[in-house]
Amino acid sequence: MNIVVKTEKRQGLGTNASRRLRAQGFVPAVLYGESMESTPLVLSKKDIVQIMRLETGENTIFKVAVDAEAYDAMIKDLQVDPATDELLHVDLIRISMDKPIRVAVPVVHGGEPVGVKTEGGFVDFVTREIEIECLPRDIPESLEIDISELHINQSFKVQGMAIPAGVKVLTDPNTVLVLISMPHKEEEPFPGEKPEGEVAAEEPKEPEVIKKERAEKAEDEGGEKKKEK
Repeated sequence: MNIVVKTEKRQGLGTNASRRLRAQGFVPAVLYGESMESTPLVLSKKDIVQIMRLETGENTIFKVAVDAEAYDAMIKDLQVDPATDELLHVDLIRISMDKPIRVAVPVVHGGEPVGVKTEGGFVDFVTREIEIECLPRDIPESLEIDISELHINQSFKVQGMAIPAGVKVLTDPNTVLVLISMPHKEEEPFPGEKPEGEVAAEEPKEPEVIKKERAEKAEDEGGEKKKEK
């Protein structure tokens, strides 16, 4: 699938200019590359959203049309407003189709582990993606592992993966991807001990006014007894 993202060189820089662009459905961006200076661009927000919805996500390779030129590129970084999820800025990286690049690829798990099916354990997904190096055209959408043979306390590590030809794994081979764990049992409280989170009820406190009245009464009574003597 050939994706072409049409862009324009960005003239106005700064916060106000970027805000105006976003209000019009565009997003400020920068195109980086080894043999070219960084180029400020204006992209359609809709084009970036469509790319991110693809299975390949940020690893999608597409053409960036700048003036009369078109470059192979990928998304390097996205800046998103954490409060509104609005796309604020995009960094693009120009790539060469004949040079290896480093990317992160998601790990997909297949099969129901023995440790879950018959031993009462649960799957702990420790690492959800790994870093690889390969030519752009060889980037896999994901890497699948079969965890159906795992028992309680057994794990699946990077070194056990089946790696496609032309792909080099950069993540440590001993990195745990999946671990089959036992559910944690809740500890019972000792006799007389309050369960965790339960707070002992405090004795009701007397209002300060009543306390003061009682103290004054006690003083008066003490004085009368001294006079009787």
